[in-house]
Amino acid sequence: MVRIRPERIEIFGHAGYAEPGKDIVCAGVTALTQTLIQSIENLTDDKIEYRISSGKVEVEYRNLSEKSKTLVDSFFVGICLIAEEFPEHVKVR
Repeated sequence: MVRIRPERIEIFGHAGYAEPGKDIVCAGVTALTQTLIQSIENLTDDKIEYRISSGKVEVEYRNLSEKSKTLVDSFFVGICLIAEEFPEHVKVR
């Protein structure tokens, strides 16, 4: 299961849609998460903290610029689309 908390982004668990390496749900969440982290780091002057380990990603941010807020909003649009399509595998809280 993948759960995301808007007050800080915390993704944990595994989607469980398919076997590892073939799980399109997990791949989608991973792609969105990595894109968000790299976009904030490379396209803005904002500082974020993140930790990535097997089955868990935590991203903490404070005082984001409008540009970074837009990137975070875009991330949530993508995650919510995945959650709508695969509600048994992705929960957004």
